[in-house]
Amino acid sequence: MINKVYKNADDAVTDINDGAVLMLGGFGLCGIPENCIAALVKKRIKNLTCISNNAGVDDFGIGLMLQQKQVKKMISSYVGENAEFERQLLNGELEAELIPQGTLATRCMAAGYGIPAIFTPAGVGTEVAAGKEIREFNGKQYLMEYAFDADFAIVKAWKGDTQGNLIYKETARNFNPLMAMAGKVTIAEVEELVEAGELDPNNIHTPGIYVHRIFKGDNYQKRIEQITVTPKPLKGL
Repeated sequence: MINKVYKNADDAVTDINDGAVLMLGGFGLCGIPENCIAALVKKRIKNLTCISNNAGVDDFGIGLMLQQKQVKKMISSYVGENAEFERQLLNGELEAELIPQGTLATRCMAAGYGIPAIFTPAGVGTEVAAGKEIREFNGKQYLMEYAFDADFAIVKAWKGDTQGNLIYKETARNFNPLMAMAGKVTIAEVEELVEAGELDPNNIHTPGIYVHRIFKGDNYQKRIEQITVTPKPLKGL
């Protein structure tokens, strides 16, 4: 039986080197692989291509890697919360490929399913279509988008077992299951790690066959990107 359990994030990312293409799960700061990102920052590797819904914020998430200028290219659907991303992009220090969020998800899914490309109407007639093949199906135009080709997929789950089966917590599921399927090597960090057989099979979101490495993370901050609260009603109203 293959031993998928690693001691910590440092061990799990030990062979991620300069120039790697990484998928990183999460949406905003929700469900991001905090421990693995911290380990990559510590490694100080460079020229990374990062595929992620967004680029974190200046002082957290992928934003920590941007501060160290470890990222060569970001492939994302939204980057509006990161001033350092903006500065590097405008100064020509960072490449960026902005794509529709549904396209991002479907290109992840295609990689996991072994489909080399997909056709989508999203982006037709916009800058997104520049240089891409367009085909017509049933009178409607579609862009051809290639499946992602990532060296590593790095995801975060709520619970996992020693065989790599994963359960995500509510909205922290987001892009994690799609990316877990898609990397050549998938690394999962979990809040709780249990023995094989302890998870209810009916509740598993990512089967262990997709996961190559797993470890129990710690010191999760679980930050909220934008806090919005409903004001208290005025007395007497």
